[in-house]
Amino acid sequence: MNTALYYVLAVVAGVLAGAIITYLFGKFPDKWLQDYGVTPEDPDYRPSKRMRPFPEGLIAAVFCAVSYCAMVFFCKEAYIDTFKPMHLAVILLVIPTLALVMMADKLNRIIPDQFTIFIGVCGILSVLADVFEGSVWFSPDVKWWIPILNKVIASLVGAGFIWLIASLSLTFLGREGMGLGDVWLLLATGLVTGCYGLIVLIYVAIFAALFFAVPMLVRKIKRLNAEKKRIKNAKDPRAEKLLIQREKAKIHFAEDPDYLAFGPFLALGCAVFAVMEPFFFEKFYLTMMLFGVYF
Repeated sequence: MNTALYYVLAVVAGVLAGAIITYLFGKFPDKWLQDYGVTPEDPDYRPSKRMRPFPEGLIAAVFCAVSYCAMVFFCKEAYIDTFKPMHLAVILLVIPTLALVMMADKLNRIIPDQFTIFIGVCGILSVLADVFEGSVWFSPDVKWWIPILNKVIASLVGAGFIWLIASLSLTFLGREGMGLGDVWLLLATGLVTGCYGLIVLIYVAIFAALFFAVPMLVRKIKRLNAEKKRIKNAKDPRAEKLLIQREKAKIHFAEDPDYLAFGPFLALGCAVFAVMEPFFFEKFYLTMMLFGVYF
């Protein structure tokens, strides 16, 4: 098949995937997109936000289309020309689900367990794909349980890493640094990426998050300075300070301007590795041989 046609199909599939998840996001039960135990009767209840055709639907469609085109560019020889349907199925299924994770965490500060479970199913399919179709990371004569161990270790290490950050944040800062949703997400995506991919996932997630965190920090500093000036210029500084505190208390946690959801960046890291795995293997190959970690 002509390569150009593959790209056309990738774009069509991406746009279709974006449209489908936008539609489904509007149909998911409200409780999926709420924190645990939250009900409409709660005083601080806020109806969950839904994806709109613009901008969320457009962003999702572009994300899926670009990811699928990247899959054609980086995985054509490894998965398409040799035709590994299980590997292709993992990418086709996990990309839209990762887009759902991004949207849910960005709009509602929640990663629904249902999304994580589906990514976990894709992870299991990825494990089976490595066992039955082979993995670029392992030679054909490797023991069958090595690819499985690779994925399981990545899953546990990734989840443990995020859990450790969350625990340290609660212990030393007295606030939640990472939610359990991020822990479960790493548990699921680790099955998709494996140990080598986990490195890529964490690297992409951290640096992508920093790209957004720095401007947020600048805005926070400006806002705090403006609040200090507001208090200083008020007729009753103490009353003005209390008023500002009450205004902040009314802000729903999902609307907190100082909170940066990390789930979308973890999802992005998983997506980057999933569609570029053969490329990363080529780049890591000499390093792995040097340290004797290629099987």
